[in-house]
Amino acid sequence: MTLLVVGLSHRSAPVSVLERAALAPEARGKLLQDAVSAEPVTESAVLSTCNRIELYADVDKFHAGVAELSTLLARHSGAGLEELTPYLYVHYEDRAVHHLFSVACGLDSMVVGEGQILGQIKDALAVAQELHTAGRLLNDLFQQALRVGKRAHSETGIDKAGQSLVTFGLEQLADGRDVETWAHGKRALVIGAGSMSSLAATTLVRAGIGELIVANRTVERADRLVQILTEAGSPGAAKALTARAAAMTSVPDELALADIVVSCTGATGLVLAGEMVAAAREGNTAPLALLDLAMPRDIDAAVHRVEGAHLVDIESLADASADAPMAADVDKVRGIVSDEVAAFGAAQRAAHITPTVVALRTMAADVVAGEITRLDGRLPDLDDKQRAEITQTVRRVVDKLLHAPTVRVKQLASEPGGAGYADALRELFDLDPQTVAAVSRADTRADRHDVRERA
Repeated sequence: MTLLVVGLSHRSAPVSVLERAALAPEARGKLLQDAVSAEPVTESAVLSTCNRIELYADVDKFHAGVAELSTLLARHSGAGLEELTPYLYVHYEDRAVHHLFSVACGLDSMVVGEGQILGQIKDALAVAQELHTAGRLLNDLFQQALRVGKRAHSETGIDKAGQSLVTFGLEQLADGRDVETWAHGKRALVIGAGSMSSLAATTLVRAGIGELIVANRTVERADRLVQILTEAGSPGAAKALTARAAAMTSVPDELALADIVVSCTGATGLVLAGEMVAAAREGNTAPLALLDLAMPRDIDAAVHRVEGAHLVDIESLADASADAPMAADVDKVRGIVSDEVAAFGAAQRAAHITPTVVALRTMAADVVAGEITRLDGRLPDLDDKQRAEITQTVRRVVDKLLHAPTVRVKQLASEPGGAGYADALRELFDLDPQTVAAVSRADTRADRHDVRERA
């Protein structure tokens, strides 16, 4: 296993750097394709969220891999390499596995225990599968990360250690009051119709707001979200709820009457400038609560200076979450992560020796076939029954001789430091390296075919 991850997150970089390094959706695909085109990289996947950008890869050289992935992140983001370098972290092999499993469990999130990261990991894998940049290693890694994250949430109370970013943000706006009491009957404007905005709208509806306006660049998407939230039986939807979709051009007018604004779009520039908010609120002295969940930010920090406005953004959420209480279940999740990392490493090391074992058994079968052919030449009068019995006997002898060594070498190879057993097996039995490589390539092609079928 030659897994490498290079990235930056809210733990390593200030929000200003994360904003400039944010990847546009179209840039992610190009980054993946450029990565697998680079000499040291054979597989790649990118995990890009509002507070982290990480590039995962299977590499054949550590230092060359770090240099290449760092350069690619800088090239495809809005930040230069010199600016990014001080904030980049690097994890290799088991440490990289441990990092992703911790991320999947919510241990590395801004709000510990939040579950939305699982959907983002699933999306990252889906993109890599669609572009065929994920092979056996990254498919195994990301699929196992999803299973580990689900296990952590089902077996522990990690969910209680923190809330989703949306809930946590609304709690900050409520300033110690119960969110449902604070939001009840209010008029909310949600800008954007993506996953985070949809979660925000759903949370607000469940909290009992009286009116919801969803503004989006594509009004049809906003209208679909409104329909989902207001259809009969929608969880938490109040009978008195009024909801409608709106175009982005109507946002200034909607701001004038809103009590709560939540914004999370994929825009690369500001969606709500300070001057826009100030102009929209002129003459309106009612409090305005704004939650900015976008990265880069949607709402100008100057909104803090608008009278009556209270802005909570990613930066202030990071400061607030640093003091959030940690649940005892976090320790249980860390134990799960450690166990799963060990199991994943053992499985990968065992899988690494499989092509060598297959090549050894193939060689043994060829030797048996050659000796049976030679026996036919020496004893041409053997009938079919005698020939079949001799053939079966020779095969059983070979199988018994190989059984214990091959089982034991798989066990040894699965232990830490067991990578050298495959080399020893090839050397002892003088196996052709090209034969072993051919088995590996065949396995990889089969894996990628399975991935395409599942996708």
